Amino acid sequence: MPKVENKKHNKIIEREIFSRVVAHLGKSEITLITGARQTGKTVLLGMLQEWLIKNKKVASENIFSFNLDIIKDWEFFQSQTKFIEFLKDRSQKQKIYVFVDEAQRIPDCSRFFKGVYDSKLNVKLILTGSSSLELKTRFQESLAGRKQVFHLFSFSFTEFLQAKDNVLFSLLARKSKISELSKKQILSLFKEYIVWGGYPRVVLSQTSQEKSDVLSDIYSSYIEKDIVGLLEIKNRLGFSDLVKLLAGQTGQLVNISELSNSLNLDRETVQRYLKALEETFIITPLIPYFKNSRQEIVKQNKIYFNDTGIRNYALNNFSSLSERRNAGLVLENAVFREILLSLSLFQKIRFWRTKQGAEVDFLILKGEKIIPIEVKSNIRKPVISLGLRNFIEKYSSKSAFVVNLALEQKIKHKKTKVGFIYPFEIKKILTDI
Repeated sequence: MPKVENKKHNKIIEREIFSRVVAHLGKSEITLITGARQTGKTVLLGMLQEWLIKNKKVASENIFSFNLDIIKDWEFFQSQTKFIEFLKDRSQKQKIYVFVDEAQRIPDCSRFFKGVYDSKLNVKLILTGSSSLELKTRFQESLAGRKQVFHLFSFSFTEFLQAKDNVLFSLLARKSKISELSKKQILSLFKEYIVWGGYPRVVLSQTSQEKSDVLSDIYSSYIEKDIVGLLEIKNRLGFSDLVKLLAGQTGQLVNISELSNSLNLDRETVQRYLKALEETFIITPLIPYFKNSRQEIVKQNKIYFNDTGIRNYALNNFSSLSERRNAGLVLENAVFREILLSLSLFQKIRFWRTKQGAEVDFLILKGEKIIPIEVKSNIRKPVISLGLRNFIEKYSSKSAFVVNLALEQKIKHKKTKVGFIYPFEIKKILTDI
């Protein structure tokens, strides 16, 4: 595996997505890496180039790297014809690898790279972008069958743990029994992770003030480059107010009319802003699960932030969990993210809620199998909530889980095995489903 060394901490951090992207470098399709700004896409490109040189013995002169956040690199993309001629010159005798960072900045980027791909040159294209409005939505049609999309989030907790404590990371990666004291240390770091999130620069910062300043810089850059510059949303205040409102309502049902009234914005504007937040990877909507539409709410989604640090920045609240009234909301958001990053190709995530108010935070679907997962921040004994009991009895789940910060235990409710687990055990649970 490639290595990224943080000189302040002298740590080596390996991205979980790396092996899957490396496996695709041998394919003729375009490798398309999407993700929010500053999640590490540029660093990942450097890791891939290093891997090609060390493991595939690709000569450095056969690797071309462009960053479209840098003005001087723009010269190569002013003309598609000239760019194709440039690549043709370089690929006469050997295959070349072309890395383009922030590729969405090219006008009509999908048509540009479609033309390059269809030229059938001995060239492998690896592109990144911070907005799926160009790189996913528009590419969906013009590059159908010509690309594979990989998504890079900010650090997962496993990656965060690598940066913080390699011994604990190794213990967790072993998947064998861990001592109670080590679990407490891992849990303490998870609580830090919930507060500050997983943006690499934030994780590697030394002090709370430095972390806060980095998050401010990330958010400001996002507003300036993606929201105002790329998406041309001029009402910055209205947009930021929506982000703050969503942060305070994490995990609750989204009501467009209520948001519109609260923000004094029309419904269409609110919907456009929500779409912009989703397409720039700041939020992810969660849709409900239902079989009986008369009994179960089916129209309203929930919304979670893709990084809890950005969520907490929007609220200007970096208090520890023990000092928060809403500790359950931020824990639920963190658990959602861990589930999302741990899902296999054949697993889906949903939530369940009836019109009578019975609710289960998350459901993991795999074929006909349904695993309910509840999140509880303040729990001292193995109590099963009414919503979870209702779901178990209605759908006869063989197993269920309660993710919490204080209790590890297994009990039974009728024929269902209910496991009380720590948040960092989610990945293992989903692997076993």
